[in-house]
Amino acid sequence: MKLIVGLGNPGSQFKDTRHNIGFEVIDELAKRHNVKLDQSKFKAQYSVIHVNGQKIMLLKPLTYMNLSGESIRPMMDYFDVNNENLTVIYDDLDLPVGKIRLRQKGSAGGHNGMKSTIAHLGTQQFNRIRIGINRPNNGMSVPNYVLGKFSKEESAELSHVIDACANACEDWFSKSFVEVMNSYN
Repeated sequence: MKLIVGLGNPGSQFKDTRHNIGFEVIDELAKRHNVKLDQSKFKAQYSVIHVNGQKIMLLKPLTYMNLSGESIRPMMDYFDVNNENLTVIYDDLDLPVGKIRLRQKGSAGGHNGMKSTIAHLGTQQFNRIRIGINRPNNGMSVPNYVLGKFSKEESAELSHVIDACANACEDWFSKSFVEVMNSYN
């Protein structure tokens, strides 16, 4: 089984915020595969899709961003998913809006959801898709910025970025993550 996790915060007040872009990619994948994330376990919503005889779990932790690992680790243990079969999708302040970067390992880079995930997995060695959200440039604090909504100009890029991330995930269904990285980076 492969596990694709989109990081975000639960609740309507966080919908369409920069920090919830991982959730949006999971929603796009669910839409493409005509499923709802209507199952719950270990503080997460999920659904399992079948593609070419392979099980793929789409997951949204409901723990709030800073505690994401509290949901991801038990799901991996329960469903016997190893680190090579995990991909985590999240927002990144160090990339411009509209850019994505795929990596197989790395630090949290100051991202609290990734700090929690790394702490609970006990390793930095797992696949990730980083989605650029840019840094605040008008004196706004980082917490207020990531919990804010995208500007109209940024929103124009979003459907392209979400599609690209969903396409990368779907490519991973049948290719190695290295091959997918080489195609999208």
